Amino acid sequence: MYLPPYFAEDDREILYSVIRDNNFGVLVTTVDGAPLASHLPFLLEGDTLVAHMARANPQWEAFESGAEVLCIFHGPHGYISPNWYVSKKAVPTWNYVAVHVYGTPRIIDDPAAALAMQERLVAAHEAGSTTPWSMDGLPDAYIEGQLRAIVNFEIPIARIEGKFKLNQNRKPEDRAGVIAALRESPRAGDQVLADLMAGREPDPSA
Repeated sequence: MYLPPYFAEDDREILYSVIRDNNFGVLVTTVDGAPLASHLPFLLEGDTLVAHMARANPQWEAFESGAEVLCIFHGPHGYISPNWYVSKKAVPTWNYVAVHVYGTPRIIDDPAAALAMQERLVAAHEAGSTTPWSMDGLPDAYIEGQLRAIVNFEIPIARIEGKFKLNQNRKPEDRAGVIAALRESPRAGDQVLADLMAGREPDPSA
C-alpha cells in the first residue's frame, strides 16, 4: 500500500494487536487473472494466520499455485473535517489504521487438525460469554459433514505492513483540534481514533 514514512508502523506487536482486535479480514488473491476477495474471520497464532472458507468458494483453489496472497485488516477509522483545524488551508481527509499481511497459504487436510482449528476459533470468540458455546455434544456425523464443507488453511506471515494515518503530518494545534472534535463525537470508533492520535508522535518535519 502507499505508505508515507510518517504514517508507517513497523512494530510487529502493535500490528498484531490490530489484527487480534479486528480479526474479520479480507483475503485477496488472483483467480483466472482477476482479483478475488473473501471476507473471513482469522486467528493469529504466533506468526501465522489461520482461517477457513466454504469449499464451494473457488478462491482456495488458487492456493495450489503457491502464489502469495494479501490479507487486509482495518482498525479504527473516521472522517476528519477541516473545521477541526486551526490552519485555514486544509481539505477533508480520512484517518485510519490498516494492516496488510502477505504470505503463501497452506491447506490443512488432516481432519483432526481442521477440527482443532475450528474449536480454537469458536473458543476465541466465545471467550467473553457467560455461557460459552462449544461443539461438544454435536453428533460426530454432523461435525464431519460441516468440516467437509469448508477448507481450512494457514498463512505463515512473510511480510507485514502497517499504516496509522493519524494526522502526523499536521501541526500540533491542528492535531489537538481533531482529537478534541473526535472526543465529542457520539461514534464509539471516533473515541478510539482520538485515543490513538493522542498516543502518536507527530512528524517532526510537519
